[in-house]
Amino acid sequence: MKERMEAVEAAALFIEKSFPDCRGALLAEGPEAWTLETIRMKRYFITDVLDDLRGSEDRRERLFCVNALSDLVSEFILRTERKWIGSSKWVIRSLQAHDPKLAEEFVEVFDLFYKNDETEPVIAFVDRVLEPFGGRLFEGFSIGKAGKL
Repeated sequence: MKERMEAVEAAALFIEKSFPDCRGALLAEGPEAWTLETIRMKRYFITDVLDDLRGSEDRRERLFCVNALSDLVSEFILRTERKWIGSSKWVIRSLQAHDPKLAEEFVEVFDLFYKNDETEPVIAFVDRVLEPFGGRLFEGFSIGKAGKL
């Protein structure tokens, strides 16, 4: 993750120095839209972690599942809307810039887990995020086999 952020920062610096008049337009345009194949793949990854979360009886395991979900779901929300993502404090800043109400709900459901070990609000939130894209994805998904995505 750190290497990716360093690469993005280096690219942004290069663009800023090489094309100072274009930087704002590039940022405002947002990243390239995800393909349907990418959306399906990300739905599968999120579904897999949700399944791990639902099946775990060990809080230590659930901590890592929820942590993974916060990254995967924030990326999914932003990238399906052609918004830039970030890491660390930039995740919540990016979510707030995109949709303040959604950002608040995101924080609330994950906070309920971290404070009270409540998984259901996280699961319900993630399901609502995935629903417009077809919901959870397990059946019929296969990575690396032509025609299966």
